[in-house]
Amino acid sequence: MPIWLWLVDSLALVVVLAALVVVGLVARRRLVARGGSTFDLSINRHAEAAPKGWTLGVAVYRDNALEWYRTFSFAWWPRYRFERGELVVHERREPVGAETFALHAGHVVVGVQHSSGVRQMAMSPSALTGLLAWMESSPPGQSVNNVL
Repeated sequence: MPIWLWLVDSLALVVVLAALVVVGLVARRRLVARGGSTFDLSINRHAEAAPKGWTLGVAVYRDNALEWYRTFSFAWWPRYRFERGELVVHERREPVGAETFALHAGHVVVGVQHSSGVRQMAMSPSALTGLLAWMESSPPGQSVNNVL
């Protein structure tokens, strides 16, 4: 068999595998989104304003928790789970410098405190409004910790 046929076969295999990866990521995102209200949410475990550390993801509202899934992952379980009474939002700012290229266009950055070590979240302004409303609508007897 000539070498060029081996190259064509190898290239076809790579293309098929890449297509399967893309289809798998899209199917996972659709299945995650099926469970409730979702929105794009990037997180960062660093407190400073820098492009380092930002991870793109999608968040899903559950009963009393916000579950966060990485965008480019095949895991079926959330990487972070933010309980309604444990998440504290304390500041809002616009992305600065090179940080704007690490985030989705139009997203705002909010400083948060949580036991998971997440220090910043980035989301659209309307998603931030929804998050704050969700935090404030806690059942009677639960504390609300957003300061924003």
